[in-house]
Amino acid sequence: MDGRLYTLGSEGHLFCLDAAKGDVIWGKQLKVEYEHAQSPVWGYSSNLLLDGDRLICQVGGKGTAVVAFHKDTGKEIWRALDSEGPHGPGYSSPVIVEAGGKRQLIVWHPSALCSLDPVTGKEYWTQPFESNQGLSVATPRVDGDRLLISSFYNGSLLMKLDHDQPTASVIWKRHGQNEKITDALHCIISTPVIEGDYIYGVDSYGETRGLDIKNGDRLWSTFEPTSGISARWGNAFIVKHEDRYVFFSEQGDLILATMTPKGYTEISRAHLLEPTGPAQRRDVVWSHPAFAHKNVYARNDKEIVSVSLAK
Repeated sequence: MDGRLYTLGSEGHLFCLDAAKGDVIWGKQLKVEYEHAQSPVWGYSSNLLLDGDRLICQVGGKGTAVVAFHKDTGKEIWRALDSEGPHGPGYSSPVIVEAGGKRQLIVWHPSALCSLDPVTGKEYWTQPFESNQGLSVATPRVDGDRLLISSFYNGSLLMKLDHDQPTASVIWKRHGQNEKITDALHCIISTPVIEGDYIYGVDSYGETRGLDIKNGDRLWSTFEPTSGISARWGNAFIVKHEDRYVFFSEQGDLILATMTPKGYTEISRAHLLEPTGPAQRRDVVWSHPAFAHKNVYARNDKEIVSVSLAK
């Protein structure tokens, strides 16, 4: 944006860089400048959100779960919410939606799902939702007036955004007996998608599921897009494109498929990368791919690749 690049490192090093030269324009060490902030167990991983002159960052700590900085100077504009403990702000990324006549900044941290005014940091509403082990990871998914979050241990929560004022109400909340015997959807890393009256996502042990959005009831399930078998923290990232879905599996496969209320159908797949990161006695690729200029960009712990999707 305006020739600048903003980055947040896993230990809380926040930088504004000259995009052409790489020179540092301004920088902050969040754990030093915010006394109650600490690195989440798995590091800072929330995406930064640029909104007007504000660079919005999930910092963590008492009163500083979310902080907005001026994008040109790094000066703090506002701070909001409490999110203390070893998982700090959690791992989910903030999003902005328009609902109830207001622009709302949606933030999911380990204790709650919250809505703020992105200009002032004023709180509009909060819905408690405790995430065991701080596993608020998936990005809140918004479709019209419906807002969905899903967590590995604690299941799923579907909210309805009010049409007339910046408030929200619970449509349903479901969770299973435990992390393995699950109900509705228990996501670990992947963000589920909403398509019409249906939800598609990857459950705790790698089972891709289709749900009825009205109540969270399961319509179908399959292990095909992940590793083909039940595996703890089994994962595949899902991106919707026109009439199909692009999956990037934890085994390094890029998959084109369709999903409907009747099931999952694979169109094709290509192996992009070798899984290199250890997880539960298997190697995985857990970095979300990026898509631009008809290419996919993906990485493991050893290399990054660019693959054409033009055909």
